[in-house]
Amino acid sequence: MQFKLASLATVAIATLAVATPTPRDVCSTGTVQCCNSVQAASSTGVAALLGLLGIVVQDVTALVGVNCTPISVIGIGGNSCTAQTVCCKDNSF
Repeated sequence: MQFKLASLATVAIATLAVATPTPRDVCSTGTVQCCNSVQAASSTGVAALLGLLGIVVQDVTALVGVNCTPISVIGIGGNSCTAQTVCCKDNSF
């Protein structure tokens, strides 16, 4: 009986963990940004822009956000994104 109760509790806890949604506007890799455009680093316009800025991208399949602004995780001040919400890292150019 004790084994059945322990098994039931374990399954219930596992189900809760799977069913819990992750919060919106949270990134595990960097900051949340709202970008007007997100394109591959190898695309013509982005490659030209990166060249003008002297930025070398190691991975040509990397995505690059253009015209981005940070989004507050708390959502104070009416921050909302009408374009594309992305997680950014290495964005200190």
